[in-house]
Amino acid sequence: MIGSLQGVVAAIGEETALIEVGGVGYVVQGGARTLGRLAMGAPARFYIETHVREDAIRLFGFDSEEERAWFAHLQTIPGVGAKVALGILDAMPPAMLVDAVALQDKAAFARANGVGPKLAARLAQELAAKQGPKGFLSLAAAQGARGAAPAALGSNGARAEAVSALVNLGIDSSSAARAVSAAAKNFAADAPAPELIRAALKEVSR
Repeated sequence: MIGSLQGVVAAIGEETALIEVGGVGYVVQGGARTLGRLAMGAPARFYIETHVREDAIRLFGFDSEEERAWFAHLQTIPGVGAKVALGILDAMPPAMLVDAVALQDKAAFARANGVGPKLAARLAQELAAKQGPKGFLSLAAAQGARGAAPAALGSNGARAEAVSALVNLGIDSSSAARAVSAAAKNFAADAPAPELIRAALKEVSR
C-alpha cells in the first residue's frame, strides 16, 4: 500500500498529475486546489489514498494527511464517492469541515460541486453522529496527548482539547463540538485551548 509519494512533477492535467519517482511515473488524481499548486519540473509530495478495484488501481493525492483522512471519511457517507469527496475538500479545507460538521451546516456542504440539498443534509447529519476521520494524524494527536505535541496540529489540536474538556464536564460530544466551533469564530486561528474552553462554556450556557 502506498502511503506517500515524493518526486518531480512531470505533467499536470485537469484531474491528474504525473509524478516521477526514481524513474517511475505515478498518475495521481487530485482536487483542483491540490493540482493548482503544482509546477512542472518542481518537487512535490503527496499523502496517498489508494483505491484498488478489479480493473484499476487509483492513487489520490493530498497535501496533508489530514486531507487524506477526511477524503476517506467522507466516503463513509452513502452517495459520496471519490469525485464528490474531492469536490467537498476543494470547497472546504479540513478546518472548515470541522466547523461545518460541528454546526451541522447544510449550506456549507451544498456549496461543493456535486452536492445537492439532500446529500448536503445527509452529510451534515451523519458526519455529526460519527467520530472524526482516522489516520496517521490521529496517531500524532495521541502522541501529542502523551506529551509530544506535534506542531502540525495547530488550532485543530486546541479545538480538540477544548471539546474533550467540555465532554469531561458532562456535556455531550455534539453540543461540545458545536459550542467550540461557535466560540472559535471569535478568536484568531491559533487561539489557545483555555480561552476556547471559557468561551465555549459561555456558548453552552446561552
